[in-house]
Amino acid sequence: MFPGIDGFHWTAGHIIFLCLFFAVAITIFATAASATIRTMRAFHAHHAIDLCWHADFADLPLSGRRCRHELAGRVTWRTCDNAFDCRHCEKYSELAVLPASGVAHDLGLHYPEDRLYHRGHTWVRLEDDGTLTIGLDDLAERLVGVPDYVDMPEPDTELDLNQTAWRMKKNGKQILVRAPIEGTVILVGGSKEGWYLKLRPRLDAHDPTTLRHLLRGPEVHRWISRELERLQVQLRTPSTAATLADGGALLPDLMDAVPDADWNTVLADTFLEI
Repeated sequence: MFPGIDGFHWTAGHIIFLCLFFAVAITIFATAASATIRTMRAFHAHHAIDLCWHADFADLPLSGRRCRHELAGRVTWRTCDNAFDCRHCEKYSELAVLPASGVAHDLGLHYPEDRLYHRGHTWVRLEDDGTLTIGLDDLAERLVGVPDYVDMPEPDTELDLNQTAWRMKKNGKQILVRAPIEGTVILVGGSKEGWYLKLRPRLDAHDPTTLRHLLRGPEVHRWISRELERLQVQLRTPSTAATLADGGALLPDLMDAVPDADWNTVLADTFLEI
């Protein structure tokens, strides 16, 4: 019998059943709505990060937007138009097979070949289990030395490519380090450990396209050569000492050694903080 039909009488059982029914319905609806809202927020957050990075990339000077294939000497001149994300470049496969050229010389810096490099001066090493270890490259380490303060993300934090992965402070200057790859933080380290993040990549890191946007081989040498040239210009002021030791080696702990330099500009250009 149902309400509105002759002979129906409300009982405690009816009321309990209806309360339970609506409680379950409301719980299902709330769960679905919450999941939808979280998904939309995540989508908008990823989209916002991507938009911010593309805007920052467009503000880089032309010299800072050189294509990796130019750096490797595969082409004489080319500007990147994919915000350094070669995974979406229609020309990559065509250009990557061209022979690299140029003679490498000792830069006095350590860039192991078992690592890949992001232009925000982080390195990425693929581990056997498919996770990634991330640290500051040698040039960045020599600039900053030991930071005064480091703000690392919590484990399980989701990072997007070129999002701020961690923050550091040195001599009152804030340094924002960009994530070289998207994924989930599983461990955090620091300068003493020699690495800063261990990440579970969002995509299969053993797939060649996943890490294709990172520099390697002859591309790294030309890129770092140009970065050293930029630093020489930016730090060459009457009140500062030479920033390169004899033989071209970058001095360690430059922020301490050259405290009067325009570190706001140097750090912004080094870590792609536009």
